[in-house]
Amino acid sequence: MKNIPILNKKKLFKLLSSRFDKEDKKLSDIPNPSLLKDANKSAKKIAEAIRDNKKITLVGDYDVDGVSSTAIMVDFFRQIPYPLEAIIPNRFRDGYGVSPNVLQRIKADLVITVDNGISAIEAAKICKEKNIELIITDHHTPDEILPDAYAIVNPKLDTCEYPFKEICGAQVAWLLLALVKKELNLNINMKQFMDILCIAIIADIMPLININRALVKEGLKVLMSSNRPASIIIRDFLNKAIINSEDIAFQIAPRINAAGRLEDASIALEFFTAIDVNTAYKQFEKLNALNELRKETEAETTKEAISKVNVNDTLIVVSGEGWHEGVVGIVAARLVERFDKPAIVLSIENGLAKGSARSIANVSIYELIKENKTYLSKFGGHKMAAGLGLNSHDIEEFTVAINKSASKIDPKDFIPNDEALGILPSDEINFELLNLLDNFEPYGEANKKPLFFIKDASILDIKLFGKDKSHSKIIIRQFNHERKSIELILFKTAFKMPRDMKLTCNYRVTKNEFNNKVSIQLIINKIYNY
Repeated sequence: MKNIPILNKKKLFKLLSSRFDKEDKKLSDIPNPSLLKDANKSAKKIAEAIRDNKKITLVGDYDVDGVSSTAIMVDFFRQIPYPLEAIIPNRFRDGYGVSPNVLQRIKADLVITVDNGISAIEAAKICKEKNIELIITDHHTPDEILPDAYAIVNPKLDTCEYPFKEICGAQVAWLLLALVKKELNLNINMKQFMDILCIAIIADIMPLININRALVKEGLKVLMSSNRPASIIIRDFLNKAIINSEDIAFQIAPRINAAGRLEDASIALEFFTAIDVNTAYKQFEKLNALNELRKETEAETTKEAISKVNVNDTLIVVSGEGWHEGVVGIVAARLVERFDKPAIVLSIENGLAKGSARSIANVSIYELIKENKTYLSKFGGHKMAAGLGLNSHDIEEFTVAINKSASKIDPKDFIPNDEALGILPSDEINFELLNLLDNFEPYGEANKKPLFFIKDASILDIKLFGKDKSHSKIIIRQFNHERKSIELILFKTAFKMPRDMKLTCNYRVTKNEFNNKVSIQLIINKIYNY
């Protein structure tokens, strides 16, 4: 926090511009899908299956990326038109991805996976025995041993020449469908799916640089104009002149995710693929209700998890009997936020532990888990997030082992890169600043929304608001020589006046739209020394 610069708009523009190449990528810069290993082979096989009237079954995943991938596929096949059976496994009954469990109820000639399958060794064997051809499309990190499938489309394969590796499952599916369209000479506009595609990219925390940036920018525009019933409902719900990546990350993604976390992801799929606004509205209402339940469950579990944390560990591992396995991923993220350490949260049932891991800064949670896979029955994921399963009696040894691995990592890799860019004098905080920040949208992974710093500001007043007075408005004066006071919002905390009546924090500048009025909102991200 030393030598923090005082910023003006000109300096800020320069700082934000330096994050990108000279020129933004355009949609025309998206690399040819043919560069994805096995993509042409897969497209030909899918086209052949359609021509030969074969039974095709799609197996998705229950998170936003998996549901989005499935929805894009369902919509595409509907426009051919061709009957596609789409299955999203139930987290509680089926487990993850194209599992032997799911295959029991599949009778098909061709099975295609989206956003899963790269670790489905057992399922691939069953498909071989059943004479089912299996095409895996995924973006998760492959292990040394790959499933014995007809084709595997995954940019992270060592042998894959696709130049940009950091794409999500929905992008892989969308790129493959572009090749299927070509094979069958179809008149389908691939741009129409970009409203759902951009939701997947944002929700799956893909870096918003390179082609991802172009796709999200364009996708948000498509979302604003699409006549897809789900997009109409999203626009109606957000009620904003311009929808940005934060609206998707904080308002839409949690609702889509809530279905698979607490009940069944088919609710979210039916929302995305609804053919009329009435159906989409009904499904969205269900997602809203599930999201409220998710918040309650998550808050209870987080409280319990915090009480079990060993603060001396480099990497947090906590477990609890009967914790809802649908919220352990979010609880892990809450622990990362609170303790600035990677976290693994496990739910135990009948001697089996299933859980989720979230990472921080430059630490690959996937590599740490992989290094200790001898303790595990299953695992999979990528650098920032992973899933795993093990016997509950192995948790203690696993905790010791993974902490030993984590202690070998350079401590600098654990430091979150959320430091503020500088201090903004209060007079610089105006609508011109909002417009400047808008120019660098979309914000997200690898293009973080700028944080600004406030040091030892005088607190003039604190007001609590919200249904249960759990949020705070803190009115401050940044510098004694300034006449202007500014208001900061601190969500989910009833802030008490510190003895010295001073505040040191970082915050982000957001646009608040309410009743057709636009105002500037300063949201506190982190309070220091409090």
